[in-house]
Amino acid sequence: MIIVGGGASGTAAGIAAGRLGTKTLIIESSPWLGGMLTAAGVSAIDGNHRLPSGIWGEFKAELEAYYGGPEKLATGWVSNTLFEPKVGNEILKKMASEVKNLTISYESDWKNASYENGVWRVTFSKNGKEETIYAPLLIDATELGDVAAAQELPYRLGMDARDEIGEEFAPETANNIIQDLTFVATLQDYGEGADKTIPKPANYDPAEFACACAHADPTTDDAPTLDCGKMLDYGKLPNGKFMINWPNCGNDHYVDLVELSPEKRLVEIEKAKQTTLRFVYYIQHDLGFRHLGLAEKEYPTVDKLPMIPYHRESRRFRGLVDFTLPYVRTPYSAPSPLYRTGIAVGDYTIDHHHKKNPKAPAIDFIKIRVPSYNVPLGALIPVNHPALILAEKSISVSNIVNGASRLQPVVLGIGHAAGVLATAALEDQKPLAEVSIRRVQQLLLDQKAYIMPFFGYESRGPSLSGHAKSRGSRHLQRRGRSLPLG
Repeated sequence: MIIVGGGASGTAAGIAAGRLGTKTLIIESSPWLGGMLTAAGVSAIDGNHRLPSGIWGEFKAELEAYYGGPEKLATGWVSNTLFEPKVGNEILKKMASEVKNLTISYESDWKNASYENGVWRVTFSKNGKEETIYAPLLIDATELGDVAAAQELPYRLGMDARDEIGEEFAPETANNIIQDLTFVATLQDYGEGADKTIPKPANYDPAEFACACAHADPTTDDAPTLDCGKMLDYGKLPNGKFMINWPNCGNDHYVDLVELSPEKRLVEIEKAKQTTLRFVYYIQHDLGFRHLGLAEKEYPTVDKLPMIPYHRESRRFRGLVDFTLPYVRTPYSAPSPLYRTGIAVGDYTIDHHHKKNPKAPAIDFIKIRVPSYNVPLGALIPVNHPALILAEKSISVSNIVNGASRLQPVVLGIGHAAGVLATAALEDQKPLAEVSIRRVQQLLLDQKAYIMPFFGYESRGPSLSGHAKSRGSRHLQRRGRSLPLG
């Protein structure tokens, strides 16, 4: 099997499939594993603190062991789990190295992918040379769904129309507006008296960031606090470092680069990087935190910044099922019982970043409170391809629900499920749409992943892989036949 992209979902997919005996190759463009978790510097985990499912749970346990306990990870107020990006990369590489059926080709860029007569042919470049590999199945774990798009599979991009998607909070008409992206920075405290102020960036205007400290907690409408220290402590990491990923007059940056060429993407990414450097200069020069400088040796880059930006949104491909808001807010009364086909869980509310685009329609996401939920298997399978699995943020999901399903533990869970689904399809020699949901779910349970969003309690009899037996999860284990993915 081939996985294009060694980000959060690609890494999880490779580990899961390799452990089940599937010979797997990950093609990754950077020298790191983990994507948004590590190479993009988004090392403050959103959600699933009490749902440590599968590979996410293993990763979290490894972080706790490295730093000396869960309390050592609760350094910033935005999350219970914060860590240094380079440490996250080292842990993921360690986990991957222990899987004998998994090979990773780092600093490799895929060039072409074609499927014919039941076989994928993928060409990628590494060290200036082109290599070609063949496999019966492929997982698109790229940040923006580039492989699936090259197959001309249908997708949506931007906000969905209210009537078309069936979501009351969606805008009346569709548009092409995606979420802001962020080029994160990792700062380090060099101690009082140090001056780590960077050179003044071009086009710097402090007015761009004037309200950065106004609401130190961006999730509330509380009165302005003007607490710049709390703003920085939002992403405080272990060992005196800070994740700079701030939405309020900070370094979020609006650009829709999804459908641009690789060359044009680089131009737009550089603009996002400059937004972040201006914000870093503002923190140092205007707010007076001169002792906070770009962290040395955090990333293998000359400019000390991460290798990739944090993409919050991708192409969303048309799947066998469409994962929309009713299946998150009211899954047990939704039009179909998709919760019975769950393969990954999440508990973080819907979170959209649109503050840097004044044309984005106002949507009150604070009102869209959601319970913990699960992702249906059919959202990972495109409507018209027998041997391509969707991962990362490219699953069949609405624009609004992507605000929850895009978060790190859920994406790790999606990747975990993708690797298990691939193994089941290969072993059973079936097209993806014909694979037994129950078989995939049982394999996930065997790997200590969650398929229903409930955390454990003690009861009579054994629990399902260490977590609670809900009515739904008992039903899933009891019945052996497969359910239609739709």
